[in-house]
Amino acid sequence: MRTLPGWWLLCALVASPGAAAPPPAPAVPGAASVAPEVQLCLQHLKPEERDRAARALGPLESVPLYRVQLEVEPKERRVWGKVQVELVAKGPRPVTELYLRLTPNTRSRQVTLSGAKLNGKAVALEVGPEPTLQRIAVEPPVAPGGKVALEVAVKGTVPKAAPGAESLLGAGGLLGGGAKGGADDHGAFSATADVVSLVGVVPQVPPVDDQGQPWAGPQGTGDLALYEPAHVLATLTVPAGWAAHATGTPMGAVPERDGRVRYSFAAAAVRDFPVLVTRGYQSATATVSGVTVESHFAAQDAAVGKRVLKYASQALTEFEKRLGPLPYTHFRVVQAPLSGGAGGMEFPGLVTVGTSLYRAKQDPLSMLVGMPGMEAFQEMLDAQGAGMLAQVGAQVGASLERTLEFTVAHEVAHQYFAGLVGSDPIHDPVVDESLAQYAALLYMEWVHGPEAAESLRNEALVMPYQFFRMAGGSDGRADRPTGDFDGGELEYGALVYGKAPLLHHASRKLVGDSAFFKALRAYVDTYRFKWACKACFTQELAKASPANAKALTRLRTRWWEEAHGDEDLGAADLQGLMEAMGGGLGGVKLDAQTQQLLEQLLPQLMGQ
Repeated sequence: MRTLPGWWLLCALVASPGAAAPPPAPAVPGAASVAPEVQLCLQHLKPEERDRAARALGPLESVPLYRVQLEVEPKERRVWGKVQVELVAKGPRPVTELYLRLTPNTRSRQVTLSGAKLNGKAVALEVGPEPTLQRIAVEPPVAPGGKVALEVAVKGTVPKAAPGAESLLGAGGLLGGGAKGGADDHGAFSATADVVSLVGVVPQVPPVDDQGQPWAGPQGTGDLALYEPAHVLATLTVPAGWAAHATGTPMGAVPERDGRVRYSFAAAAVRDFPVLVTRGYQSATATVSGVTVESHFAAQDAAVGKRVLKYASQALTEFEKRLGPLPYTHFRVVQAPLSGGAGGMEFPGLVTVGTSLYRAKQDPLSMLVGMPGMEAFQEMLDAQGAGMLAQVGAQVGASLERTLEFTVAHEVAHQYFAGLVGSDPIHDPVVDESLAQYAALLYMEWVHGPEAAESLRNEALVMPYQFFRMAGGSDGRADRPTGDFDGGELEYGALVYGKAPLLHHASRKLVGDSAFFKALRAYVDTYRFKWACKACFTQELAKASPANAKALTRLRTRWWEEAHGDEDLGAADLQGLMEAMGGGLGGVKLDAQTQQLLEQLLPQLMGQ
């Protein structure tokens, strides 16, 4: 196993012959007093954002620093290396223990840690109090203001991606349905022939509560984790012909003597550090307000990959106008074979979008192959004739292209919620997901107009709730931890992605556009690089519209804590849902026999 290189030599390493040397770094304010490693990381922040980050986080040298060295062997699905983390003890009490979280270990031990050293001294690692956590006793305790340095060796075996991971529905069922206990991470830690997704392989220190206990980890539904803002310096070594993707400023790609290639990245003030390795990918880039936007995609999906770049650039342009600048200099969208119905996954500075969405439009019905009930559905379409089949295919294809654009906008919005404005994605998923979903709807309004936004409101928010109810699901409280959704991803999607975002629509109607958008910008500015609470956006709305303060609180209670979905969103019938999907199937009405068959198939189509 290799040792970590001298990180103060990183500039020299990435400037070695064969490396793609980065442009000269802008001057860092107070650079003479900032360590070289931190200076490297700060290249990831726009120059004007460094002071804002320091005001929110304190001296930037006190931000946690991770040094990551990983080597990947895709053919064998192996990853190994070392991770060091340096922390400044904060809070009123001495640090007596540290935790590291490994989200791939939610259900089984896929990543192991060994050789732990605390401040240079060998220490024991303990599993618990949950499978994704490793505990290290800190002896003697470190007083507030003191430094803690922890080093561990990392080794993992990456599981093969779930069967059908590149199909529209994978193993999950419509809209991410399926019973609780299905896919735990939507393929975040998995491998196919050309993509190795290593999300969660870097062990990170989780946030802790007032008693010093770590926040809850992944529950098998929803997101995986989120962390305190941290700096990261990473080298990722892969075989020739493969490429590494991660958050941060690219510091170069250096050929090794054995033919492999070492990629380096430097990231600043990020709440997670995803890693992906790909083969045969192409890329396209654009620039938006000082941000290099990159789209990475399989060669066969080049046309869609370039549209994804367009959608991401448009979304970032609109969000920067109204939510404030993205603080980072680089933002990446990477095609990945997500499973369980997931369209995308968000991380600071990098998001993934499911391969299924890249390939769905070209042959939409084929993307449904293998889904429960699809064989009977295909027989029904065949019985209706070629005209019906063509109309259904065209309608589904158009809907899926809208879904692709909406999904990209949703993932870009996550750069603000909860990438920049932090919130607990496990205990309070309704906070960031509802804002990302509504921001994506606003994007559609700003770019395509109110009518398109209204259509997407019905298609992306209202219909998932109504499908859920038609499949036998019960309305309920949206504001609850991810582990409390007994109906799994289908219930989670209906309530958190469908019903909950419409609180913001109702609030906007109440206070008016001027106050709403003033409050939204104030929310981002106030909690930038910090943690927000469940009521924080409502509080900003109340400041912008004091006369509606009590009514805003009542709205949040109604939409997030109570069960008024049928009353607020309307009950649905199958014909109405089909007509809502872009004005009906080309004007085709369902006959009684077809409608009855679809109603019988619907629970199967949803994975129930």
